[in-house]
Amino acid sequence: MKLWLCVLAVSAGNWLIKAAGPLVLGKRDLPPALISVTRLTAPALLAGLIVTDLGGRTIDWTQLIGVGVAGILNLLRMPMLPAAAAGVATTALVRLASA
Repeated sequence: MKLWLCVLAVSAGNWLIKAAGPLVLGKRDLPPALISVTRLTAPALLAGLIVTDLGGRTIDWTQLIGVGVAGILNLLRMPMLPAAAAGVATTALVRLASA
């Protein structure tokens, strides 16, 4: 029972945090500087995930190739999800070809 109360409390807190932005800003536009910073959060999170996933082990070169493809596609302004999917597909194809 305590577990579900904790889950409900965290869910309610998460909902309140998500609702705070629109409630505080209302119909005002965000400043251009803030918009440019928020555009950088997805690549920064992706880089952090890559570093934590690849670090501490031997480097899997097939993963590195897939990450490179995803990064290049992201630099070419492809949306994040298709770029990541292309990186996963590239990794799978390289592993299939090298096996």
